[in-house]
Amino acid sequence: MLAFARETRLSETTFVQSPTVAEADYRNRIWTVGEELPFAGHPSLGTAVAVARARGTTGAVRYVQQTGAGLQPIEVKLNGAGATASMLQEPATFGPELKPADALEPLALRPSAHHPDLPPQIVSTGLPQLMLLLREAEDLSQIKPDFAAIRALVEPHGAFGVYAAYYDPATGAARARYFARDPGIAEDPATGSAAGPLCAYLNQRTGCLAVEITQGVEMGRPSRLRTESVEGRVRVSGDVAVVIDGTVTL
Repeated sequence: MLAFARETRLSETTFVQSPTVAEADYRNRIWTVGEELPFAGHPSLGTAVAVARARGTTGAVRYVQQTGAGLQPIEVKLNGAGATASMLQEPATFGPELKPADALEPLALRPSAHHPDLPPQIVSTGLPQLMLLLREAEDLSQIKPDFAAIRALVEPHGAFGVYAAYYDPATGAARARYFARDPGIAEDPATGSAAGPLCAYLNQRTGCLAVEITQGVEMGRPSRLRTESVEGRVRVSGDVAVVIDGTVTL
């Protein structure tokens, strides 16, 4: 699986297997070009759509996915070559807060760029990520990531990357960029496993119940992630587009 993931050179490559627990419909193993992940957001939504299409499903269907992080309910609505999918991620866990200067330095941001009321913190809804809230949306375009420094920052805390975000409470919207500790991924245009923690973080600290996140703009690959807090968990949803269908012969 790792060898195949390296051949694709994508942020994540998933492999669908039979579940090992009765409650799940299938098992989803998720790999970057360097390692297996216990959980990831967008690969989960895309895989659910692929499973529905492979099974000949039309319309709406609900699955329970098994990953290394647990069991996640996923809802899929098919519409021709497109689809919409949503997933309940794992209950949020909140790790340590980090010093703002330590979190800003690997992104080459000015010392005053962090939001004064929202400190950097490790948060997980299946995969630990560092939430870094910025004072201004313009700060996102100033980021110059040092991936070795990002790894050194997040790896001791078991986190996979940094989610730099600007949140506008007046509109309930956020802009974000994601940088992984794995240089094979570098910047990711859409990161469900970080969008979920951002929603949980903002819910705990500001009381907001839903956040719409725009990501990937600086890469020329804009995406939109919809998040909402639902009874102690976060639901992440988005649109899924089928790009390629094919058969691999080994």
